[in-house]
Amino acid sequence: MAAAATLKPTFAAGPVGQPDIAYAPNWETYQARAKRHVDGGKLTKSLPDGFPTELQSDLVWDGATVTDKYQWWYRLTESDVAEIDDALKYWKNLGKPLGQLTQDTFPLPNLHPILRDISKEIHNGHGFKVVRGVPVEKYSREENIIIYAGLASHVAPTRGRQDNTYNGKPADVAVSHIKDLTATIDPHKIGAPAYTTEKQVFHTDVGDVIALFALAEAAEGGESYLASSWQVYNELAATRPDLIRTLAEPWDNDEFGKRGKPGYSARPLLHHQPAESDTPERLIIQYARRSFTGYWGLPRSADIPPITEAQAEALDALHFTAEKNAVALEFQAGDIQFVNNLSIFHARGSFKDSPEKQRHLVRLWLRDEELAWKTPKPLEGLWERVFGGVTAENQVFPLDPSVRSASYGEINNDAAK
Repeated sequence: MAAAATLKPTFAAGPVGQPDIAYAPNWETYQARAKRHVDGGKLTKSLPDGFPTELQSDLVWDGATVTDKYQWWYRLTESDVAEIDDALKYWKNLGKPLGQLTQDTFPLPNLHPILRDISKEIHNGHGFKVVRGVPVEKYSREENIIIYAGLASHVAPTRGRQDNTYNGKPADVAVSHIKDLTATIDPHKIGAPAYTTEKQVFHTDVGDVIALFALAEAAEGGESYLASSWQVYNELAATRPDLIRTLAEPWDNDEFGKRGKPGYSARPLLHHQPAESDTPERLIIQYARRSFTGYWGLPRSADIPPITEAQAEALDALHFTAEKNAVALEFQAGDIQFVNNLSIFHARGSFKDSPEKQRHLVRLWLRDEELAWKTPKPLEGLWERVFGGVTAENQVFPLDPSVRSASYGEINNDAAK
């Protein structure tokens, strides 16, 4: 937290005309902005054509009651752990590279149907499930990651690329470590809260399914918060349809000079998919707040368009509505949390580590081709960057934390020219 306070005065102001909005949402600023817009009396009172007035599904839930109605965790039994041990031994005897971890090379005959049911729950049920009870202290770091990837292959078999270089060479980096690195890395080089102890606001990642494996808990705090984006949609559609329109319009996502000119890409945050003969009506919100506000070593680029006042209010509306409807799931060491990234927002509470207890999660971006939702056309390029061309031979599974290149706080000025 001290590092953040030291850094804030050094941050660039962002583009000319950028509204008064920061990565950390401010309730008073949000309320004042909302009042100005409502009092102005010019807000649209209708939803975009074809958008539903209300979504009805198990994916619509309120955090205050969802855990009373839904068994959100599965605890591994002794026989499950024994089967995992057998699969680990089988895998080691194969002598294959980690990129070849699959359902076949990490066989779980009894757990497999349970894990497939979890995938069905993630895609068509409540959208999240926690597998609890991996005895992480029993295994080495590499063995834990093998077990994690092996179990996950039975839930969502396709692993995405979280970075495209490793140790300076091209690679399909399959796992990312979520850990406070401010004690060892210059905070100016950190452009995402995943590598700090700060609160992480509601957002989505990239990919269909997000998995987080807790290797260790924080000494204090660090709760995992989930919220149904469909519940958020229903509330905003009923009270502020103008914000739904704003979310469905193109937004300029900051690429922080890492992908060349013009330095940003335009796409909606909200995507509506009407029902078809073989699929139900669906709604997808995909966004990361820091793409519009910046964070620490990656402030909003000064040479791209500012967001609008309406967009600033919409960002805060998403966060505070999600926060109101969220469920808190306290991570325990050995938990694997699977989340439908297309229907669930996730966030994290701030935390404190100690010499003995240091929060450490490992992330996978996943897809289950059997149950996968159709990717909205504006997101196809982003999904292609994650899943396109990933090969078993090029996959790497780093054992130690580092800041991935997309979150590294250093603007590539050559790319931005």
